[in-house]
Amino acid sequence: MTREESGTLARADGVPLAWRRLPGRGPGVVFLGGFRSDMTGQKAEALAAFCAARGQAYLRLDYSGHGASGGRFEDGTVGIWTDDAALLIERLTEGPQVLVGSSMGGWIALLLARRWPERVAGLVGVAAAPDFTAELPERRMTPEQRAALARDGIVRLPSAYGEPTPITRALIEDGNRRLVLNAPIPLAGPARLLHGQQDPDVDWRLSLRTAEALASPDVHVILVKDGDHRLSRPQDLALLTRTLDALLADLGG
Repeated sequence: MTREESGTLARADGVPLAWRRLPGRGPGVVFLGGFRSDMTGQKAEALAAFCAARGQAYLRLDYSGHGASGGRFEDGTVGIWTDDAALLIERLTEGPQVLVGSSMGGWIALLLARRWPERVAGLVGVAAAPDFTAELPERRMTPEQRAALARDGIVRLPSAYGEPTPITRALIEDGNRRLVLNAPIPLAGPARLLHGQQDPDVDWRLSLRTAEALASPDVHVILVKDGDHRLSRPQDLALLTRTLDALLADLGG
């Protein structure tokens, strides 16, 4: 089996961005993780095993402030993390890529599809969460938390996944400048959007809105009736790899 390479690549400001890469045939697969996630999670690992067995090129990465990369999470924004991913994709991949975006990674994948319509051959969303900053203050914060955010520029919200999540004013303001569902998204290739209908964090109907925004006619929304936000159970990971396998076959990969 092909051995995975790993390393870091420094941004212009010196912050090291961590990555792992498998050589293989194209189109390559790029995994884009979620908010406060990293490239060692179950979906990233399952895709690494899938791509290694298939002989497919694969890149996974940590945005700044995530996982093995440098920088502080609180200093990041959707725009900064999109640029982090773009830098690593530009330097470490060749030719067309299929982007697999989990949660916030789905938003980043859509931003990259808008930036590089000629390089993004296809897209797979897993509980994709585009434009989540637009509803965050009103739907996810109490009046007291909104006041703290306005006063201090940061608020820490309780999380079901561990330590409280820091949310900054910069994150919300930057995200709201990068909304993607308010105009067609210029993806010509196939897109597959997986979403659990028991997702407590991102409403599954958001995947229907995303499908409508994508310019491609080849868009499927796949709902998992008992699925949660992470979609990391064995049956969920099997669905993800089956979906990606079929999409790659459609692309001649």
